[in-house]
Amino acid sequence: MKPDLFQAPDYYNLDELLTDEHKLVRDAAREWVKREVSPIIEDYAQKATFPTEIIKGLASIGAFGPYIPQEYGGAGLDQISYGLIMQEIERGDSGIRSTASVQSSLVMYPIWKYGSEEQKLKYLPKLATGEFMGCFGLTEPNHGSDPGSMTTHFKDKDDHYLLNGAKMWISNAPFADIAIVWAKDESGRIHGLIAERGMEGFSTPETHNKWSLRASATGELIFDNVKIPKENILPHKSGLSAPLGCLDSARYGIAWGAIGAAMDCYDTALRYAKERIQFDKPIAGMQLQQKKLAEMITEITKAQLLTWRLGVLRNEGKASSAQISMAKRNNVNMAIEIAREARQILGAMGITGEYSIMRHMMNLESVVTYEGTHDIHLLITGMDITGISAFK
Repeated sequence: MKPDLFQAPDYYNLDELLTDEHKLVRDAAREWVKREVSPIIEDYAQKATFPTEIIKGLASIGAFGPYIPQEYGGAGLDQISYGLIMQEIERGDSGIRSTASVQSSLVMYPIWKYGSEEQKLKYLPKLATGEFMGCFGLTEPNHGSDPGSMTTHFKDKDDHYLLNGAKMWISNAPFADIAIVWAKDESGRIHGLIAERGMEGFSTPETHNKWSLRASATGELIFDNVKIPKENILPHKSGLSAPLGCLDSARYGIAWGAIGAAMDCYDTALRYAKERIQFDKPIAGMQLQQKKLAEMITEITKAQLLTWRLGVLRNEGKASSAQISMAKRNNVNMAIEIAREARQILGAMGITGEYSIMRHMMNLESVVTYEGTHDIHLLITGMDITGISAFK
């Protein structure tokens, strides 16, 4: 088993912008990833299985709802701390970060922001410890980038709601205890409902044959006349803006996470280039390899600055959805390009499971399209700067 020798690049001394608490939170997550994720992740990715034994560890480093107030079981941390935790987890694997992102931003966040006090007290503490795991049902087989056209719906049956429909490409679905499901009422208004495993007619078939996010559990949510108790509807927000608010939080976490994947690819390539001898010297001394490495650290540094500033704006309540879209799109694209260049530096070794690069590259092919595709985020920026929607 290869030791995890990762050293995080910080070319512009960004650590000086972080508080002591930020660094403590990040370093704890980094050490946990080195100890608990790195030794097992290649094997789980090869087997296409999620390592459920790490759930308690994820909870222990505050990966589940770190910004949720302590009264509900969260750590009460700020948005930069949340981002740094996502960065470190995705440095280990995008699929593991997906599990934490979904739990935090797509399950705990809507309960915290849109839920009743009873719902918060019932679910949030157990979600924070990993006793409950959750998933988020928005995407449908025929409605991905256009979630407002969803067909999943529910009817009011006096003492309960009757839910019908299907969701697809749902992280955590195969093992989730609860699902935050977005569905239309009889007037066509979108609401969030909490579905619980064991409810009759609710099933979560697993999605197989993935070449990406292989260490993450993906599935469907099927609702066949599922009776949802009236107290399980999220009461404090409805309409499409409700799930999109959750996606803002998740996309913000992805912007940080992608930096982690890029840093791991860069660090691996740099170390390999210094050790690999060709033509009687390390390939790190070759101009074309230095070009690749210099461009990698430049792009990582730009992404770090962009995302740190976004974190400050999130802490101040000033970050717009369009600003979050820009960071998500930029950083994921940056990470994909770095993964591809790093793979070339390693040559044939770059495609093996002995190194993390090919796994990161495959994972990022999912990250670039989930929670808003590369193109959709471009159009969100376009709409923001022109005032004209290209969607309709």
